[in-house]
Amino acid sequence: MAYIRKKAAAIKYDNKTDKVPRLVAKGKGLVADNIIAKAKEHGVYIKEDKDLVEALSTLDLFDDIPVELYKVVAALLAELYKINGKIKEQKAQTQTPVSPPNAH
Repeated sequence: MAYIRKKAAAIKYDNKTDKVPRLVAKGKGLVADNIIAKAKEHGVYIKEDKDLVEALSTLDLFDDIPVELYKVVAALLAELYKINGKIKEQKAQTQTPVSPPNAH
């Protein structure tokens, strides 16, 4: 059985400052492990997608995501926004004080 080195890539996108998502990290082996560890440490969403990481690995660091990858990256961002929305909703529910009903 052949050993397959783990690969990782990270993209950044801020809809207030960025026109398109950008590749901010990539690597394999120990570098990939460090990228994943840092993401977990900072609560960054991690999506395992072998094909996407292969495509992102061909880019230079800080390159904009090419048009060919817009659909897959848009789907990833949509999934992330959905997850973040659920997390915010759950936090709001646990932090909202409940007033006792009015006794009349």
